[in-house]
Amino acid sequence: MTDTRAQQQAAPEEQLPAQYINYVFFKLDPLWRRLPDEERELGRREFLRAAEEGSEGLLLRSYSLMGLRADADFMLWRIGYDLDAFESMQAALMKSGLGKYLSVAYSYFALARRSIYVGEHTPGFENKRYIVPGEGEFLFVYPFVKTRAWYRLPLEERQRMMNEHMRIGRKHYPIKNNTAYCFGIDDYEFILSFEAESPQKFQDLMMELRESEASAYTELDTPIFTCRRKPLAEILENLG
Repeated sequence: MTDTRAQQQAAPEEQLPAQYINYVFFKLDPLWRRLPDEERELGRREFLRAAEEGSEGLLLRSYSLMGLRADADFMLWRIGYDLDAFESMQAALMKSGLGKYLSVAYSYFALARRSIYVGEHTPGFENKRYIVPGEGEFLFVYPFVKTRAWYRLPLEERQRMMNEHMRIGRKHYPIKNNTAYCFGIDDYEFILSFEAESPQKFQDLMMELRESEASAYTELDTPIFTCRRKPLAEILENLG
């Protein structure tokens, strides 16, 4: 029955346009802060204009990591249906005055897909095909890989463990999970992001999830990024 359900879910997906997901993390060269004030102000304006113009074809959200990680200063979460829009925006950003002093520390690319473990009758869960971001102040992002042993289990057994996983998730509402699929097109299997009101609330969820049965089949779930949602203009001003 589970196999049939998965086949039924896969069929309509082919009728819909693909939704692309990208989390791109930027690191600032310290040389930027030694430039004259006027040059830095112009560079920030150019970067902001490139982001605003590029976001006409994308859903764009900006997040700060300043003071939270040493290897990334801010992140842009981009969602769209046209790969040209991602490429055009990135090119414009890196050509700006500020962009010349930025490096891409990490970039994760994935597709939105309907989960085979969430059916039409799964209590408390929408059988979603696309990712729709919420309004959480914090976003926790990390790549995720399951062990090969997980996929050798019968689908019914995996479903049973995922049901427990989802029950735990419901206990920690309103934390919102966005799962994107990157197997075959990037280095990982999934890119996960969780929208939450605080790091403590998210850590409470993770403490319980790591004791679930399915967690024994986790091969990789790092690096993990704690990101604070902020207007891009404010993030750029904080860069100096």
